[in-house]
Parts: sequence; C-alpha cells; structure tokens
Amino acid sequence: MEYRIIFSVQAQKLFTAIKDRREQSVILTRIEKLKDEPEKQGKALSDELSGYRSIRAVGQRYRIVYRVEQDQVLVVIVGVGRRKEGDKRDVYAVTQDLISDFAIDVEDDKP
Repeated sequence: MEYRIIFSVQAQKLFTAIKDRREQSVILTRIEKLKDEPEKQGKALSDELSGYRSIRAVGQRYRIVYRVEQDQVLVVIVGVGRRKEGDKRDVYAVTQDLISDFAIDVEDDKP
C-alpha cells in the first residue's frame, strides 16, 4: 500500500529555507521513499516528540521528522532541518516548539 505524503505549512517553510538545491533534491528523494512502509523507516522519537519518527538525509546532516496516520494512509512531514544538538535551531528543538504550540498546519502541496 502506498502512502500519500503531505507537508505541514511549517515544514514546507523549513524546507524552502534550505538554499542548496542539491540538498533539497536529496531530501525530497528521501521523503519519496516514505511512500512505502514509513512506519518501518527511521526511528521512533520519544518524550515531547513521542508519536513521531525521524529519518536522516544528506548524510548525517539533515533530519526529516514525520508522523504516520495509518487510518488515512498518510505521512505528514512536520519538520525538516539540520541536526545541531544543543542549538535552538536544531530540527528537533524547532519541531518540538511547533508541536507544543499546536501550530502544525497541514497543506496538501509539496514544496
């Protein structure tokens, strides 16, 4: 079964903020792979990001944070960005802030 992929408005903004088009292309290719068995890819996150998963892209530099909606056969991309542990712009910190503020808006279009 193939899953449909959508971006949250915030994830789309984070994605378009990546200036390197080659990196964007690699990230999109990785996201496309989530169409098949997304729950078996990446790793499950914990604590405030429980219920979400993360996969690596562009080597170890970028993370894609997503959740799988089994009942809707849907993958929602909620965060895309660099992993900078301890930095307030770290993809996990930014995504956690968006989720805790209930600010995740879903949009059907890809970047």
